[in-house]
Amino acid sequence: MGALVFFATCSLLLAVVQGHSLFTCEPITISRCSGMPYNMTFFPNLMGHYDQDTAARKMDPFLILMNLHCSPDVHTFLCRAFVPACLDQIHVIHPCRSLCEKVYSDCKQLMDTFGIAWPEELECTRLINCDEAAPATAAVTTNVHGTQKTPSQIRRDYGFWCPRHLHTTNGQGYKFLGIDQCAPPCPNMYFKNYELDVAKSFIGIVSIFCLCATLFTFLTFLIDVKRFRYPERPIIYYSVCYSIVSLMYFIGFLLGNRTACNEADEKLEIGETVVLGSQNKACTVLFMVLYFFTMAGTIWWVILTITWFLAAGRKWSCEAIAQKAMWFHAVAWGIPGFLTIMLLAMNKVEGDNISGVCFVGLYDLDASLYFVLLPLCLCVFFGLSLLLAGIISLNHVRQVIQHDGRNQEKLKKFMIRIGVFSGLYLVPLVALLGCYVYELVNRKIWETTWVFDHCDQYHIPCPYQASNVFLYK
Repeated sequence: MGALVFFATCSLLLAVVQGHSLFTCEPITISRCSGMPYNMTFFPNLMGHYDQDTAARKMDPFLILMNLHCSPDVHTFLCRAFVPACLDQIHVIHPCRSLCEKVYSDCKQLMDTFGIAWPEELECTRLINCDEAAPATAAVTTNVHGTQKTPSQIRRDYGFWCPRHLHTTNGQGYKFLGIDQCAPPCPNMYFKNYELDVAKSFIGIVSIFCLCATLFTFLTFLIDVKRFRYPERPIIYYSVCYSIVSLMYFIGFLLGNRTACNEADEKLEIGETVVLGSQNKACTVLFMVLYFFTMAGTIWWVILTITWFLAAGRKWSCEAIAQKAMWFHAVAWGIPGFLTIMLLAMNKVEGDNISGVCFVGLYDLDASLYFVLLPLCLCVFFGLSLLLAGIISLNHVRQVIQHDGRNQEKLKKFMIRIGVFSGLYLVPLVALLGCYVYELVNRKIWETTWVFDHCDQYHIPCPYQASNVFLYK
């Protein structure tokens, strides 16, 4: 037992020695900057380097500028940019804009001669205006016991820096919080483990219930095909679409995070991250089936409202509506197919580490707005308009035949069927749209709050303001 404790203690000490410091000053180990007036530094720096070894390698192309002394301040500027000064554990000193402009002006001709590219992160317009004789300091914000501690000096927002273990390899096209080659963490970044367990169980149970309900409708149709003629026939196609959607969510429940998440790679120091893009074949297949049939099911509901309107408002016969079936199928399957292919071409596949499936718009707000929320809103608008027009027409017919008790009773039952089915579909869909809108409005706050709560853990700069909102605590 004593040997085990000793081994664990040694391992912990070794990890502390080898790991990156947690927002504290660290001694400068880069020899070319050891002669600076300061001897302590802070990482990550302006270029997003997490340690001094990386900063030293990235600094090598600029050594020629130092050796040729293209500017009397080039050595000071480069050291302050790559190895910033750190004072009192809370102040980080970066180069001022005036120093940057002077060095860039003095060395531009030499950089053009040797083909040295000026880093985008060091563009002079991005640096603060300050006096080099008394350089401005940027406070390192820390999160202690849920409170924000910042000194009263001038503060600077560094934005989001991708944590080291969330970095991805080049060529995958990943993007997270506006940073390229970065991916969201697994498990889900917004929920605790026990909340994820409850959500996964809920999704699994509901998917089984929906699968049984939709399959029952489809089997009823197979028993008596003639029973579902137009205008009711779209109900069958709608049921088939959502039976497949339910099946995909049930498969995602069984798979867990095996499809929606990439495995961790200890050699590359990469943690478990969400799948982004169409490189993962299993995730891509789940996305294609789920998105295609989700959109197709919604469009078949709109077609159902069209057929009801033609039957109730325009007095079309079943045979006349059936003659337009080819156009109905072309629209119901063609539009979702086009949208699915477009999303694949744009590489917008995203893993959902709550349900285990892959969809679109889970982390990309623009994709969520234009490929999920907007199509669903249009379908609800057109479908609801046609339903109201059909109900108004049926009510007018009901008033005309008010003395015909038998036909009036049939018409009343038909209107009740329309109302019940429309309500069963519209209420959950409107609730879903409300959730999408709520998420779009608050996503930025959630992301900032997540960064605020995890910046110390990931060794990245903390944002200055973060507000906890409903659903994320």
